[in-house]
Amino acid sequence: MAEPKLKPMFPTSSDSPFEDGYDIAGERDALKDLVEAENPDEKDPRWERFMDLLEREERLRQEQSNRQQRQYADPIVPDHEARALKAIGSLVAEESDVMAIHTREAYRLFIGRTRDESTRGYGITSGKKVAAVLRSIWNLSANDNPYADWILVQVSDRVGELRQQLEQTGKQFQEDLDRLQTRGLRVSVLKSRAPVEVELGFRSPYGYMIVDLILDFDWYARVIKTMVLKNRVGDLEGKEDLYLMTPQAIFTGEVRPRHSRRRADVSEAEMRLLMEVAQGKVDVGGSDLKQEDTLL
Repeated sequence: MAEPKLKPMFPTSSDSPFEDGYDIAGERDALKDLVEAENPDEKDPRWERFMDLLEREERLRQEQSNRQQRQYADPIVPDHEARALKAIGSLVAEESDVMAIHTREAYRLFIGRTRDESTRGYGITSGKKVAAVLRSIWNLSANDNPYADWILVQVSDRVGELRQQLEQTGKQFQEDLDRLQTRGLRVSVLKSRAPVEVELGFRSPYGYMIVDLILDFDWYARVIKTMVLKNRVGDLEGKEDLYLMTPQAIFTGEVRPRHSRRRADVSEAEMRLLMEVAQGKVDVGGSDLKQEDTLL
């Protein structure tokens, strides 16, 4: 007849790190008076249990320290291989990142323009400055600043919308060029004989987000200029595709914000003029888009 299994003299737990199910937290509660005593009584009948508790706690600390030194590697991995993880250096680029820009319009976005140099009294914030500002906001985000995250989300969404708009419109023009090939005319998108190469030193992902936007606009400008050169669109229409990307419905007032400050009582003649400008049929006096200034 099998002998009855003796019940352990300590609390057990299913998630215990010990094979016998020893529950350290439960045992500490059971021996709370000894654990908290400054000078535990060695004559206490639970003294052996108390010593066992201290021994097991020390064993766990040693095992935890060893696992930490081994970088929590699989037990089959030798110690020297496990500890080599900390010796791996940080990643560095062998060469500087370089952005090649083919159009003046895209390069202007990158370098910006001071307000004093503008004939119309407005400046252009450079892509480098925008990237620097976003990096500062990104650093604020590291301090658990929810407003910084809010701004970054809004900027990311807006940049994504702009890139999608450029891609969709540019893709339509690219398809027009591709259709020419089916008719026997092979056309390639223009590129600069001497593109400007700029070394990038951005230290945040948002700097490269701005780079992506500028490169998308550069490609878009090249496609537009190609369409003008191949007589697919007019010179003025090409300029407005580059500079006046305001949707026609907004331009004519058909769609407006809830609190618009534009005049609501537009005459029929004024509306006709707005429609012609929105469709690229009329140049706007005093604008940067002069008809005599060729896009190419």
